[in-house]
Amino acid sequence: MADTVNLKINSVPVSVPPGTTVLEAARQIGVEIPTLCYMKDISEIGACRICVVDVKGARTHVASCVYPVAEGMEVRTHTPDIIRSRTRTLELILSNHRMDCLTCLRNQNCELQKLAADFGIQETRFPSDAHEPQIEDSAVHLVRDNSKCVLCRRCSAVCKHNQSVGVIGPAARGFDTHIACAYGRDLGEVACVSCGQCITVCPTGALTESCQTDEVWSALADPKKHVVVGVAPSIRVTLGECFGLPVGANVEGQMVSALRLLGFNGVFDIDAAADLTIMEEGTEFMKRLTGGGPLPLITSCSPGWVRFCEQYFPEFLPNVSSCKSPQQMFGALMKTYYAEKYNLAPEDVFVVGIMPCTAKKYEIRRGDWAVEGLPDVDVALTTRELSRMISRAGIMFRSLPSSAFDAAFGVASGAGLIFGATGGVMEAALRTVSSLAEGKPPASLDFTEVRGTAGVKEASYTIRGRSVRVAACSGLANARKVLQSVKDGSARYDFIEIMCCPGGCVGGGGQPVQPQSLKNFSDLRALRAAALYKSDADMPLRLSHESPLIKQLYREFLQKPGSPEAHKILHTHIEKGEAV
Repeated sequence: MADTVNLKINSVPVSVPPGTTVLEAARQIGVEIPTLCYMKDISEIGACRICVVDVKGARTHVASCVYPVAEGMEVRTHTPDIIRSRTRTLELILSNHRMDCLTCLRNQNCELQKLAADFGIQETRFPSDAHEPQIEDSAVHLVRDNSKCVLCRRCSAVCKHNQSVGVIGPAARGFDTHIACAYGRDLGEVACVSCGQCITVCPTGALTESCQTDEVWSALADPKKHVVVGVAPSIRVTLGECFGLPVGANVEGQMVSALRLLGFNGVFDIDAAADLTIMEEGTEFMKRLTGGGPLPLITSCSPGWVRFCEQYFPEFLPNVSSCKSPQQMFGALMKTYYAEKYNLAPEDVFVVGIMPCTAKKYEIRRGDWAVEGLPDVDVALTTRELSRMISRAGIMFRSLPSSAFDAAFGVASGAGLIFGATGGVMEAALRTVSSLAEGKPPASLDFTEVRGTAGVKEASYTIRGRSVRVAACSGLANARKVLQSVKDGSARYDFIEIMCCPGGCVGGGGQPVQPQSLKNFSDLRALRAAALYKSDADMPLRLSHESPLIKQLYREFLQKPGSPEAHKILHTHIEKGEAV
């Protein structure tokens, strides 16, 4: 077989490997063929017909996303007939779409809207006034409106293939086809894990997160409330995308300035709580490693993963760490240690988390993740919701000066920072566990074997003369494979990190929605993660247990890692929970 296939696209010669599609070949010479249903390696079904092209000798137009190249092929991507075909298809899609664009949450960030503009559609030849809103908001993290659905099936593909949950899919036939749960049940009634991956791939406003910004605005305006905000590690390398900055741009300083301008009384770094998680989880791991509990120990930072475990693998619940997530640890400390230190009534401390994850909206409603009868966190906002608050306040984000987090909870290590990438929790834990076990830091603080966006990463390390096997996986389909291998005995691990979303928090369901055409040809998660690792490498403090804030917290309040006081505030008991 030849190493390359030679063809012409719009009369321009191009050579590509065998098996390349026309869509991919066109991209190599700077031609972006429009798509709507296509997701590389996940959903390649050629259903929407937006990507059709003309291939010399073919009887009809072909779907470029699934049509392989051939030697000597001649392709035209934008002949008058092709433009007419795509325009007609778009008009038919628009005829079955509720077009309230000005009031839609995805206005100006909608793939269908952009396609209509690109093809000059200023009026529809097939108008329909029969599209009333079809709102379904039974799930705490998501609002679904099928009147805006274009049946691209990207949501059901990512739910099934990336997350192995598959709770949504096409139902009925013909004009009655729609996306639904089995037997017409609401999303809140099925085994959805609240990951929000369906939102990030939806091309329109058919799927959006449940917006809670009004609750935060109300708290900020209430003189009785002391409103504090904690920002998750990955937000600083994703928020800039909402304001037109390059993928992976680290905007920590501008982000802190924007939060202060919004009126928060305290602006804190949840990286510090991530360091605390390492202290508690590392202590738990060392205890289990010496016979103090079942192995493998499995991390509990990702609420989507915890919910998945409860519903699909409850037999592994004893293996899941009892540690709360960094968000919940932060909230618990704000309403105990912080409130006590600054003479505030815990009920007057209003805690907001800025999260990459829609499952955090579910997490804060869990009754078993609260302290002193109060919710640890009052509102969890996504990156997208924060960007809308900044825009609504008229804050010129790109022009802001850089500011630092408030010192009361603003000192964090690079180990806490890399929680935002898959493998980051594992690497942070290995840094501290190996240092404390051996009495000195390891020769290298970079555990590169667990880095990268591969779905499953395995490694083996020696700690106190014992071989410790670890695995880090992201995406619940990969989690299912790892857990199944542990169940059937084909794999043995001592410590497993599981992140619900592919790529970890940098690929979370609450992160900025980028066009699928960009995601098909760029690894956005890798670019975002690289920015976190670069910042970590440049930080003078890279070990959680060396953080002066962590030492102060244990000295003044928590006593020591794993103490009764630490367990009361920072740990929980995970068991199969009810859908909320």
